[in-house]
Amino acid sequence: MLSAKAVFEEIFGNDAAFQLFCSIAASGEAQGGWENGRIAALVPESYQELAPKIARHGADEDKHGRIFRALLRKRGLEPVSVPAETDYTMLLEDAGIGLTHDRLRRDTTLTERDIITYLAHSRVTEQRASEQMRTLRKYAGYHPDVGRAIRMISDDEDNHLAYCHEELLRLASAGHADTIRSALRATALAEIGIYRDVSKAVMAHLGLILRWPRSKSAILTAGIQALYVYERLGGWRRMVSLREPARRNALGPPSPAEQAT
Repeated sequence: MLSAKAVFEEIFGNDAAFQLFCSIAASGEAQGGWENGRIAALVPESYQELAPKIARHGADEDKHGRIFRALLRKRGLEPVSVPAETDYTMLLEDAGIGLTHDRLRRDTTLTERDIITYLAHSRVTEQRASEQMRTLRKYAGYHPDVGRAIRMISDDEDNHLAYCHEELLRLASAGHADTIRSALRATALAEIGIYRDVSKAVMAHLGLILRWPRSKSAILTAGIQALYVYERLGGWRRMVSLREPARRNALGPPSPAEQAT
């Protein structure tokens, strides 16, 4: 029987598949860490209260990258190169979504519009990350090697999403609602296509490693396409709505225990 749990067990039970899975995850988290670190350093004076939260967001992403690399080391594996077609972060940038790496490398203070672009990009991508980690938590949270890491990262992603809701609502109430609405819609509509393409690419690479029969690969690809159709027909709206989060100030000062992680 083909189930999400069985697919994850197969991936985590094969060294080469696990190596690719963790390498892709570690690379994406490391890129997110660098991006948030640069944004925190370039925040305009009028938004300085955001800088520590953005910096913590980046620190969390860096931590996630270290966790995935540690999982590889635990199994005696090294990270492998990430195929370009599976690089979600860079494909989003190539599509004009978010702040470019070229922009972030320049020591020029960001604008108010840049901050809105960053938060809109984060709102959409953190929705995706939160959902992915909840799926992993449901189907692999019990795993002796990766379960604890998955639960920790899942909690962080939920905090990141709460932070994006809170800050975008604050900016909307300050008169930026139309700009935010437009940025969120453009980001979500681009993201769902890129996520579909990346998911298909990742499954194709894993399928080759695990020698999946054509029928199995076809079923998984059809599932990815079905999700895209749902999102294109209206599911994307969940990625652009804004609501007061249950946890306020989710990226406020970390506790001593978190600082020691």
